[in-house]
Amino acid sequence: MDDVSATRAAPRPALGSLAMLWRFARRYPARIAAALGALIVSSAATLGIPSGFRLVIDRGFMGGGDISRWFEYLLLIVVVLAIASALRFYFVSTLGERVVADIRSATQANLLRQAPRFFEENRPSEIASRMTADTAIVENVVGSTVSVALRNLVTGIGGLAYLFVLAPKLAALLLLGIPIILVVLIGLGRRVRRLSRASQDRLADVGSVTSEVLGAMKIVQAFGQEAREAARFDATVEAGFATARRRIRLRAIMTAVVIALVFGSITAVMWQGALDVAAGRLSGGSIAAFVLTGGLVAGAFGSLSESWGDLLRGAGAASRLDELMRAEPDIHPPADPVPIPASAAGARLEFEAVHFHYPTRPDQAALHGVSFGVEPGETVAIVGPSGAGKLTIIQLALRFYDADAGTVRLNGVALPDADPAALRGMTAMVPQDSVIFAASARDNLRYGCWDASDDRIWEAARAANAEGFLRALPQGLDTYLGEGGARLSGGQRQRIAIARALLRDAPLLLLDEATSALDAESERLVQEALARLMQGRTTIVIAHRLATVRAADRILVMDEGRIVEQGDHAALVAQGGLYARLASLQFQDAVA
Repeated sequence: MDDVSATRAAPRPALGSLAMLWRFARRYPARIAAALGALIVSSAATLGIPSGFRLVIDRGFMGGGDISRWFEYLLLIVVVLAIASALRFYFVSTLGERVVADIRSATQANLLRQAPRFFEENRPSEIASRMTADTAIVENVVGSTVSVALRNLVTGIGGLAYLFVLAPKLAALLLLGIPIILVVLIGLGRRVRRLSRASQDRLADVGSVTSEVLGAMKIVQAFGQEAREAARFDATVEAGFATARRRIRLRAIMTAVVIALVFGSITAVMWQGALDVAAGRLSGGSIAAFVLTGGLVAGAFGSLSESWGDLLRGAGAASRLDELMRAEPDIHPPADPVPIPASAAGARLEFEAVHFHYPTRPDQAALHGVSFGVEPGETVAIVGPSGAGKLTIIQLALRFYDADAGTVRLNGVALPDADPAALRGMTAMVPQDSVIFAASARDNLRYGCWDASDDRIWEAARAANAEGFLRALPQGLDTYLGEGGARLSGGQRQRIAIARALLRDAPLLLLDEATSALDAESERLVQEALARLMQGRTTIVIAHRLATVRAADRILVMDEGRIVEQGDHAALVAQGGLYARLASLQFQDAVA
């Protein structure tokens, strides 16, 4: 997998990352053609204005002809310029919006393919910053900067050609300054790009700190850490400001140098032109047209210096988004996946001598040679102290990770040989901290089966002991539950998770401490719902609560990544080992 954090340090060639934008833009050739056509016409009309003034002066004022005719010609050019500019703005802006929408969708689609390791090594808040701040920069580049840069480039080149038509000697003198300008643009532009990338990274840091603190506001206030968090945020903001100030200072210097060189060259050439007019080698209209065209050329190349800085900043943003789109997931379907056979009896899960280290903790083994099997319809509880490897069993069963050694099988198929989507389609999970989306109650329940009818939803809610509070909601199933289910209690959130698993109707059920943080009444309701959910399913339960452990067909006791005991509750208590000690600490009243 491409590590976004690692690749951040490796700069790409200047503007090379903008090729990613072209990959998306070229899907819309008609819009590109329309935008380019309008751009060429508007640039030609812009360059036609000096020609119009030349005709007004030479054939109107100086030639004694019908001056109105030439002013009408000039007004026609202005009308064409206005219409072409409006069309250019429309086509380029809509193309920019379309490209950015496609980039966002493609990035999100690739993020959804990533395994948990990716989000352990790359902060989700920073990824969110790339999806918002960086796409806004890219949108500005595609919808404005590229268009402005192309317009100035066409105007500048076309203007130079027209200058050679008007006065070849003066135009040749003007060209002498262009190599110097290009050297300045390229030299300073590289430094601007590096600072632009650093500035975007600092902006991502600001977003990360903001997200982290707002998500933990109760803890911050409960421990009186407002001042420290404010100081930490200020330090992050100041670091971003310092980087942005260096980038802005360098761009200002680059702009000043380029404008000085361009307009200095123009002034020197105009000086020579004035001498030619005085000597009769140029007409008044020609020198007027040359001055106007020279001004347009100077403005075009001067604006290119600003556009260059924006393009470099866009290249930095595009490279960060491209990293997300090109990141390859650790867990992916094999070229020829083996189907997992369905069994009327249910699911059979096997761990065979499984060893595993989390990628972020390579020196600390999470599992050491773990072997066990869960028969169809059997309920196995896994207990043990914190860090014993209990949750790792579920993570591997869902193939969020692959084992370092050994094999995990479902219905006889090794998980790496199967399509992860097919595997997860046979499992349902109730996590310790139920995930409630900022959506309606109906949509949260339908996450288990998106096509479920309201009748099925209410049936699952009834079995999960959730029907009562769901019907009491202001708009029933259409009630918005708030960010993270803020309008629900912990027990209600857990019962929605159980109803979601019921709708999933999968043969393998994974329960992760499903009642660990509930009050007695909520626990009773959740336990009743779990009992219904577990009927006829192969179930793995990570549990500390005695009621769930006693109901299990078998209990696996883990410690330091190994299975150290197994059996039923009574037999394990009688052994006087680790389980008995845990029972005396955690279930003292029940054991007594």
